[in-house]
Amino acid sequence: MNTGGGSTDPAHIDGQGWLTSAQRLPSPNFEARPGNAAPTLIVVHNISLPPDDFTTNAIADFFLNRLDHDAHPYFDQLRGLRVSAHFVIRRNGEIQQFVSCDERAWHAGVSSFRGRERCNDFSIGIELEGSDRLPFEDAQYGALGPLVRLLVKRYPIDALAGHADIAPGRKTDPGTHFDWPRLRHDSALPPSFFPFLPRD
Repeated sequence: MNTGGGSTDPAHIDGQGWLTSAQRLPSPNFEARPGNAAPTLIVVHNISLPPDDFTTNAIADFFLNRLDHDAHPYFDQLRGLRVSAHFVIRRNGEIQQFVSCDERAWHAGVSSFRGRERCNDFSIGIELEGSDRLPFEDAQYGALGPLVRLLVKRYPIDALAGHADIAPGRKTDPGTHFDWPRLRHDSALPPSFFPFLPRD
């Protein structure tokens, strides 16, 4: 992953919490982390708008509060919602960033991890364009593994979880098609970072 514009500098998380190689789309849906806490958890999600449709820019429009709610019947239920994630990885592996990793994005909702509630306070949210019903693309895994490595290098992250893991019974993503062992391999992280995966 290299920065654009002919630069040969390797991609990294800059001093303001932005991935230098990502398309930067600043969302208004964020706030400061309580006590300026550093993130210690990565939460993996999936999203598609409308569901199972990967041909639109509706995810970005939703996170930027500019979604046309009359454009599709499904969008009507999203009226008034203010949501964001730090990153979206599209089907072709393109990474979009909506919120600085230093800030609190609105991706987890009511949630708990290791007895600690309000996971938004201490997590980084990564949305994969997809759904519970379909496999993810090789290009998405190819982008996700290096991104996770960069985040772990930059922040005191010690765990990765799915949205379903931190909000059981309320959320199901990233779903059964998500290949956690592949992410573990691609990220080259020890088993302790994956508390919801069986130990070898």
